[in-house]
Amino acid sequence: MHGNMAIIIITLVVLGYGYYSKYLLHFNISGPMVFTSIGILLSPVGFSLVDINLNTEMVTITAEIALIIILFSDASSLNLEKLKAAWGIPFRLLFIGLPITVIFASVVAEVIFPQESTIYLVLLALLLAPTDAALGKAVVSDKQIPQKIRASINVESGLNDGIVLPVLLGVVAIITSSNGDVQDPKWMIYISQQVVFGAVIGAMIGYINAILATKAIYKNFIEFSYKNLIPIAIAIFAYYTAEYFGGNGFISAFFSGLFLGNFNKGLRENVENFVESESELLILISFMVFGLTFIPATIEFWDYKILLYSLLSLTILRMIPVAISLIGTKLDFATVLFIGWFGPRGIASILYVLMIVNQVSSIKTYETIYAVVTVTVLLSVFLHGISAGPLVNLYGKNHKD
Repeated sequence: MHGNMAIIIITLVVLGYGYYSKYLLHFNISGPMVFTSIGILLSPVGFSLVDINLNTEMVTITAEIALIIILFSDASSLNLEKLKAAWGIPFRLLFIGLPITVIFASVVAEVIFPQESTIYLVLLALLLAPTDAALGKAVVSDKQIPQKIRASINVESGLNDGIVLPVLLGVVAIITSSNGDVQDPKWMIYISQQVVFGAVIGAMIGYINAILATKAIYKNFIEFSYKNLIPIAIAIFAYYTAEYFGGNGFISAFFSGLFLGNFNKGLRENVENFVESESELLILISFMVFGLTFIPATIEFWDYKILLYSLLSLTILRMIPVAISLIGTKLDFATVLFIGWFGPRGIASILYVLMIVNQVSSIKTYETIYAVVTVTVLLSVFLHGISAGPLVNLYGKNHKD
């Protein structure tokens, strides 16, 4: 289909869902469910109205911008002061549960996919490690759920993609450097430069702009409408500055958001406003791109092993590490199960795959990994979307602040 017609269809979907979004939520139909379904229907798997590949320029640019904004906004919304006061559960989930999840998922993948290289299976575990609270939005927004639990799930979702990213980059560097030779020092030098330069440049840009914005706001120099635009300009500036100097732009965007949000609380609120509108649109379009590209590219590789691993990834490979990490917190079994189930896989996994595709230019030899990620995200979009409302009501009846 002609590019203009594809854009027309996307805008019509946005308008249609926008008009009836609140009504659809009564039936537990979420935005990601709608946009993913429309993407599948438009793709060669459906009516073949739009045919685009994973590594086309449009897909790459959409993924790049979406990932920059998501990492930046996740980091900027993290209030370190509040986190200090209630750090217990998020800390356990991120620094005990997350590593156990990656290790556990890698070991189980070795059993189910013995023909695959170990380093590829570690890559798979990392791609599926980040969670996406947006797929079960009611879990982090409905006040039936105790604030501590909502905040913990939200913080975990906001930070685990940024924590996983440097490790993911290291694994990709190993795979693409000297045919996966772990002993080759080139990948270690490369990833060190990417992480250090990215973090330092991002932190500097975030801090300097936080100070400049504080002074400008105090003197009333900023027009109101530009308060929403400035943070996004900072995120993009941090990304491309780091890339220019040899750092990783995504890490830079994350650290710029972290420093901006914690040194300028006013702009943090503007980032949150942006996330509620413009960023939400970008995320929904990314789910449509997922339906348009991932499903047609991987469907021929789907089999019972991939379905099995995907189901395990959403259940015991997530729930057991969460339960282990929460030992000693005095949370009841229902709460542990609730937190364990609401670890949806979504936008971060999609965008990280697109980032890798952009680097390796093909899905060849990665068929199993990409197919597992596709099926896992597809299941998560619908299972977590449908279950969020009913489970929030059920859990909220017996658990109050």
